[in-house]
This record gives sequence, structure tokens and C-alpha cells, in this order.
Amino acid sequence: MDGETETPEKGFQTPINVRDSIFKEIGGDAEIGIGPVPSEAEIAKVYQKLDRRIIPALWILYFLCAAIRSNVGISLTMNSATGDSLGQKLNLTGHQISTGLALFYVCYVIFDFPSNLIMSKLSPHVWLSRIVLCVGIVGACHAALTAAWNFYLIRLLLGIVIAGMWPGMSYYLTLFYPPSSTGKRIGYYFTAAQVSAAVVSLVSAGFQKMNGLGGLTGYEWMFMIYGLITVVDAILLIWWLPDRPLPPGEERKVRWYTRYLPRQVEAFTEERDKVVHYEEMRRVYHARPWGVKDLAAVMADWRIWPLTVMYFGVVGVGIGVQNYGTLIIRATNPKLSSIQISLLFAPIWVMDLIAILISMPLSDRFNSKRAYIFSVGCTIQIVGLCMTTFATAPWTRYGGLLLVGWGLGPTTPNVMAWTTEIFHRRHGEVGVAAATALVSGLGNLGSVTTTYALYTGWASDNIPGSHQYRKSNGVLIGILAMSILSSFVLKILLHLFDTKKVKEESS
Repeated sequence: MDGETETPEKGFQTPINVRDSIFKEIGGDAEIGIGPVPSEAEIAKVYQKLDRRIIPALWILYFLCAAIRSNVGISLTMNSATGDSLGQKLNLTGHQISTGLALFYVCYVIFDFPSNLIMSKLSPHVWLSRIVLCVGIVGACHAALTAAWNFYLIRLLLGIVIAGMWPGMSYYLTLFYPPSSTGKRIGYYFTAAQVSAAVVSLVSAGFQKMNGLGGLTGYEWMFMIYGLITVVDAILLIWWLPDRPLPPGEERKVRWYTRYLPRQVEAFTEERDKVVHYEEMRRVYHARPWGVKDLAAVMADWRIWPLTVMYFGVVGVGIGVQNYGTLIIRATNPKLSSIQISLLFAPIWVMDLIAILISMPLSDRFNSKRAYIFSVGCTIQIVGLCMTTFATAPWTRYGGLLLVGWGLGPTTPNVMAWTTEIFHRRHGEVGVAAATALVSGLGNLGSVTTTYALYTGWASDNIPGSHQYRKSNGVLIGILAMSILSSFVLKILLHLFDTKKVKEESS
């Protein structure tokens, strides 16, 4: 499979006689300690139970955090006719808006890596809950902004507290699922970002109707309500999300902070399910402790860099459209009202959602073809950006944005799934934690580029006309081409080095 064959690496050291302690020979038929060897159907049911427990919780988590993260984009056009948009109320210039947005991603880049490493040492579900709690509190504080300087501060704080969320969820999945099965599940909860973007744009129309109620603007109501709901979700997650799995019968270590937390619901209620899952995931349960040398080995692995470049391009386009999509729509047709713009923003993310649901199961099924699936998505985005930039008819230009949304679907979650697959096999738990954080963190420099240097950053882009934002869109096309090239470079190198190594070890 072009370097993607799952083979044990020395980072996974299964204790001697682990299988003997679980299986016993009875009349020549192997049995698990409490019953017969599980069938494929039984194993599938075990993972379905995990899916029902974990995926909806991660989906809601991501939905709320993504809403708070991206609400700032929609707030730039909310109630603009009455002078009550975020930019108008704070008297923000285009440069100040782009600076505030960029500060968020700068902090995200800096703190993504340490956040994921801390998570790998603590109870992962507690750390994820901490992230959500802080995001809710900081998100609600957006309703109290009064000047440019506290806009900068709140975006900086949001970048710090949300860092580690996206790679942390990917790492969390690898504790419960084999790497080859994480792609579609990453895709499932990643749809929350698309639904969130669509819902935010639709619901913002209602919040705009609340403008002036209680002395608050529409966007202030929006931030405050989303923030309060997110705080409640953080508390529920501590109780609902399972902690890292343990071998059946092993007592969980009591940590000082868990003494003050609600009693957690176990992932499995039946002992049989625990044993079946244990046998399926032995390398996770018995992953050896890691130290500085292991971390250095991950950071020195060349595979991180093409993955980072791939992520740089697609996340840059995704965040650019997310933050400035309403401004681009307005540029396609200046006659649109702020409510119409909000309603037209939603279908972009519906297209993204549909593409994810189609592409990610295929990506897991044909995991040796991840580079092709990723590249097709990038190519569709390039076509869409060309339409948005060079077409003259307003609805044709808007149709280009819909294509961009469709093309985003097979890209971002695909990179994260490929990262977990490659580094879990080579470096174990620390590989997943460090690599996903590095790829996400460094890759989000693409977000810094699109939020600071593009759209509101170039004066020539703000000249009204049919080709407004031509230079910014051209940069996005360029970084997407770079991402496509990196995906094929990675595939070729994996084939040359990893596949050859597997063949040599098996001969």
C-alpha cells in the first residue's frame, strides 16, 4: 500500500505472553478468557458502541468551538446597515481586523504543540473539557469588546485556550481506534465545523433581529449565548467522554485533579466488550512510556514537513473563506443585504459537509490513495477560486465559492488522518500526539497568511469591481498548487523508503 501497510515498529512493545493471558486453547479452538474468539461482526459492534459514545460528543464539542472561533467573520457584516457590526462599533480598520484575526492563529501555532503533549500525559478527556470550558468563557467575553486593543487581547486569549483542540481530538481517537479506521471518524466530527459555519450564518439572521434588545447588538447576543452553551457542554464532557482505555481488570490511577470531578461513565458496561476491545487495541494499551528522545525522533522525522505543507495550503483557504466569505460574497454582488449575505454563506459549508461524508469513508477504504483524494479536492478548490476571481456574472462567481466549499471536504481531515496513520505506526502514542500538533500548528501559518496578509491586508484588493480580491485569490491558488505537489512528494517518498523497508523486514 505504498508505505501504508500496518507493521509493528519497535515503538510498540507488546509484553510477553499478553495474548496467552487473554486467549486459551480449548480443544484446538482459541477462546478469549470469557468466551469464544470474537467474530468480525462482534468486533464491529464494539466499535459501534464506541462511536455512539465518542463521536457525538466530539461533534458537539467541535461545533461549539468552531462557532465561537468563526463568529468573528460573520459579525463583520451583521447589522451593518444600522452601524452595529463589530467593525463599525469598535471603529476597526481593515488592517486592525486582519491583525486581530492573525493574532488568534499566531497563538494557536505557538501553543498547539505543548497543549497536545500535556494532553498525552494527563487524562485526555479532562484536557479536552478544559479547552472547551476556556473557549466558552473567552467566547462570551467577545460581547464586552469596546476598543481595538481589547479586540486584539480577546483574539489572542482565544488562540491560546483553543490550541490543541483539533489535533487533540485526533490523538484522542487513536486511543480507541486503529489508525486505519480513524479517517472516516475524523471526517464525521469534522462535519461539525461545516454545520457550525452554516448554522452560524443562518442563525445570525435571527440574532440580527435582536439588535438593540437589552441594549446589546446582534453580534453581542450571538457571542454571549454561544459562550454560555459551550461552558455547559464543557462540564458535561468531563462526565461523558471516556478516559484512556485500560486492560480489563486494571484499576485506573487516581490523579489529584480527578478527585474533584464527576464520576465518569465507563466506555463499556459489559466485561466482554472490554476484553474484545483490549485484544483489538493491545498496542495502545501497552504503548511504552515516552521521553525526550522519543519526542526528538518524531520532530526529526522528515514525513512531518510534506504533511505540514499540505495542511498549510488547505487550512489557509478554509480559514480565508470562513473569515472573509461574507466580504467575498458582498464583492460578487454589492446590492445584497447583510441578511441575504448571511443566508448565502451557509450553502458553502453544506457543500463542504456533503463532500466530507462522501470522501472520508473512501479515504479509509482506499487509504493508499489518500494523496489522490486530497489532490482532487485541491483541484476543485482551484477551479472554484478561478471562477470567483475571473467570472463576471455575480451568480457564477458565487458558484465558484460553492465549488471551493466542495473541494475543502476531502482535504483537511484527510491530512490529519494520514498523519495519525503514518506516525502511529512509526512512533506510537507520542508520534500521534506530537505529529498532529506540529502539522496542525505549523500548518496554521497558512491561516495567519490568509487572515493578515490577504483580503483586508492589500489595499489594491479593496478596489470595487468585478475582480476585487484578485491578488488574494491568486495567492490561495498558489498555496493549493503547493499542497498538491507536497502530497505527491510524500506518496513517492513513502513508496521509496517505507515500502522498501517493510519488504526487507519481511524477507
